[in-house]
Parts: sequence; structure tokens; C-alpha cells
Amino acid sequence: MMDTLILSRIQFAANISFHILFPTITIALGWFLLFFKLRFQWTGDLKWMEAYRFWVKIFALSFAMGVVSGITMSFQFGTNWPGFMEKVGNIAGPLLAYEVMTAFFLEAVFIGIMLFGFSRVPNWLHTTATFLVAFGTTMSTFWIIVLNSWMHTPQGFEIIEGVAHATDWWAIIFNPSMPYRLAHMLLASGLTVSFLVAGLAAFRWLLGDRKETVRSQIRVGLGFAALLIPIQILAGDMHGLNTLEHQPAKVAAMEGNWETQSNVPLLLFALPNGETRQNDYEIGVPNGASIILKHKAEGVLPGLNDFVAEDGTVLHPPVGKVFWSFRVMVGTGVAMLLLSWASVALMWRRNAQGKRFQIDRLPKLLLIALVPMALSGWVATLAGWYTTEIGRQPWLVNGVMSTTEAVADVPAAMVLSTLIGYLSVYAALLFAYIGVILYLAVKARHGAPLDEMGPTSGGAVVDVIARDDRGVVPAE
Repeated sequence: MMDTLILSRIQFAANISFHILFPTITIALGWFLLFFKLRFQWTGDLKWMEAYRFWVKIFALSFAMGVVSGITMSFQFGTNWPGFMEKVGNIAGPLLAYEVMTAFFLEAVFIGIMLFGFSRVPNWLHTTATFLVAFGTTMSTFWIIVLNSWMHTPQGFEIIEGVAHATDWWAIIFNPSMPYRLAHMLLASGLTVSFLVAGLAAFRWLLGDRKETVRSQIRVGLGFAALLIPIQILAGDMHGLNTLEHQPAKVAAMEGNWETQSNVPLLLFALPNGETRQNDYEIGVPNGASIILKHKAEGVLPGLNDFVAEDGTVLHPPVGKVFWSFRVMVGTGVAMLLLSWASVALMWRRNAQGKRFQIDRLPKLLLIALVPMALSGWVATLAGWYTTEIGRQPWLVNGVMSTTEAVADVPAAMVLSTLIGYLSVYAALLFAYIGVILYLAVKARHGAPLDEMGPTSGGAVVDVIARDDRGVVPAE
């Protein structure tokens, strides 16, 4: 029978795993919507407005799911982890409040204009609303990453009678790991949406939808993915070096390195064995980890055996979970790199009209591969999140507060019952969410392009297009 601590950890992991799926989409999707809107205004090409109309529905659905799951997650600070706010609430509370005041309110105010203001407000105001919603999602990410990063690399505070008090808010906000985590998360969201856009458009293409907006969405999704993935690899490398400096036990678990030594191999496969404190069935690249993390084969990396107290207490994270979640993240990133670059290379041909990126040059097998890759961003984000958060154990606030100190003193059976309830509801909601997205894609396949609609059948968007004072070509 699992105890309250383990069950509470599983429950919070389940909540945050479900919640993070939706901000991972909305953070970057807001900027994609702005891109579609601006492209429409600059070109007058209706395919961009069709893309906007389609993806704004998914944005609204994702935003709603994120808000609801975020509220549920925040409740657990009181129900499952009261010790956290009791000890560091003077820091965590204001940071969460800043997120609400500077980001959530901004999104909540302008999302209504973005969703329902096509024909009710001037075009410049609607575009501004789209920008402010996108900006709000990014600001929300900033404050959440600030708090999470501070929990990993805390500074700018002092402990008085067992309670943390802020002494330097600039140091708290711009703590050592924050810039790397923020860049890594924003790029992860960009890649998530890039593959979601390309994958869902490929799904429509395979169903026989050959509208120009589908072609454009495949090009845009793959183009942004090919651009962002090498930047993400660079950001990830810098993040790893920062983690090595501030959380060496986590890096040791990621690399499966038990002894402090030089010439550490980059393990492609291994089964970390916590009982024997070594790896079984190792397959690795000689000197690879030392070269990546120290930039030389003789580089010395910390070992897990350095993080065991004299009384035998283990002060490093669970090795197997961190080791494999890290490899799932990296493996998914490699798949993103290969697929996006291969697709762009195959499309990069100039046709008779001088246009590049020809979708017809993509083989059917590659288009089929894009469909499951639509959710690859979720896989990589969750794997990276597990690497980061499990890798912080046994600390809740690194070096300041252990997870054991924060857990609520409630019966394990109570936590188990609510955990089962959460998992059941989340499974149903996730199934429904994916079903709705697929339904929207199938429905869009049967819809006529905007340029084939009459002024009275196109709804609010065509009404906007038909107005001379909007600065676009009137619909005739």
C-alpha cells in the first residue's frame, strides 16, 4: 500500500501533466493566430483567414481546458501540500498573484474580442486583441517559470523562524536557471504547435482536403518546426550546462553516472540498478557525456554516489525515471529534427510559377508520419517536465525544503480516492478534447473555402472582409 506522500506526488503529477498540455498549445498558438491574421491583412489572401478561423476554435478550447485544470491544480497547494505555502508562501504567493494580474486578466479581457469581435469591432482592434492575448499567454508563462525556476535555484531570500522572506525580488525573479527554463519552454510550445498545425493539416490532406489553406498550414508548420528545432537543441544544451552547475545530482541521474569520473560515455541504453548502484546492459558512445557537458573527453562529471549521506540517506533523485524521461525527450526531439528537415528539403523546389515549398512533392508515407507527430510536442514536453521535476527530488525547494516536509497529514485512502477521480475525469476530458479536434478537422474538409462563399453565407468573417474601411480587398 502506497503512503500519503507517494499518492500525493502521483496526484500532483497527474494534475500538472494534464494541465501543462493546454498551455503548451496556447502559448505559441496565440502567436500563430497573430501570424495568420497579419498575413491575411498584408496579402488579402483568404486562405490565411480560413486558417485563423480554424485554429481560433482550438485555441479557445485549449484555453478553457487550461484554465479549469489550472484552478484544480492550485487547490492542491492547500489540500495536499500545505507545508509549501506555510514555508515559502511569502515568495510563491506574490509570484502567482503577479501571473494573475499581469497575464490572466489580460487574456480574459481580450479573448472575448478575439473570439467574437470579427464583425463587431474595427479590424485594428481585433488584431490588437489577438496580439494582447498572445502576449498574455507569454507573460503567464514567464511568471510560472519564475516560480518553478526559483524552486530549483532559490536565491534572494532568508529564513526567519522557519519561514522564507524575500530580501531581493530581482534576484528571486531572475534566478540562475530562469532564463534557460523560459527559453526552453517557449521553444517547446512553438515546436508543439508547429507539429500540431502540420500534423492536423496533413490529416486533412490525407482525407482529400486539397484547399490552399491546408497546403499553407503544412508549409507553415513544417517551416517553423525546421527553424525552431536547432534553436531548441542549442537552448537545451545551455540549460543542461546550467543544471550541471546548480543541480549536479540531476545531471548525474540523467546521464546514469554513478561515480565521479572523467571520460563519461553518453549512454544510449542502460538499466540503472539502484540496489547495486550501477547500470546493467550499457550501450553508449565513449566520452560522449563528458564532451557534451564539459566540451572535452577528459571532463569530470559528478556521480550519484556523491549524493548519499553518511547514514545512508539517498539525496539524489530516482535514477531510472529521470534517465529514461530524459531519453524520451531527446529522442522525440531528434525525430522532430529529422522529419521537419527532410520535409523542408523535399518541398524546397521552385515550380513554373516561381513558388517554393511544394506540398505535392511530399511522399504519402511522410504525410502519414506527420499525423501522429501532431502530438509529439506533448510527448517531449511531458518527458522534459518529468526530467526536471523528478530530478529535483528529494527537494521541493532545492536545498531549502524537502517534499516530505510539505505533504499534508491526511489518510492515504482519501488521497487515493481523489486520485482515482482525477484520473477518470482527465482521461475522459483528454479523449473528448482530441475527438473534438479531429471532428473540427473532418468538418473543415467539407467546408467551402471563403472565396467560394457568398457574402451572406460566410458569417462574421466574410462580413469583415466585405467592408471597404477594413483596409482589405472587398468581397464581391
